[in-house]
Amino acid sequence: CNTMRGETAGEYVDDSTTTTQVNGIIVKDPDAKYFKIDVTTTLGDVVLQGFVNSTETEGRLLTKIREIRGVKSVKSLLKVEEKK
Repeated sequence: CNTMRGETAGEYVDDSTTTTQVNGIIVKDPDAKYFKIDVTTTLGDVVLQGFVNSTETEGRLLTKIREIRGVKSVKSLLKVEEKK
């Protein structure tokens, strides 16, 4: 399956490890841990989709994710959920 997408076994492990690390950052964040955020990593490029409570939370997450070894880029498709 992975070879059909042009990934080697090492790249697949690296991407899954990166995704696990990103999810760890999200879970440890005091504001983001309560929101549904999907993480996709492909060849070191991370994409975040979902919701956060503020642009500050989004910025904090992006900064920490960029520090992960092997991350080439981070694309945020996060939306700020309006407070009710």
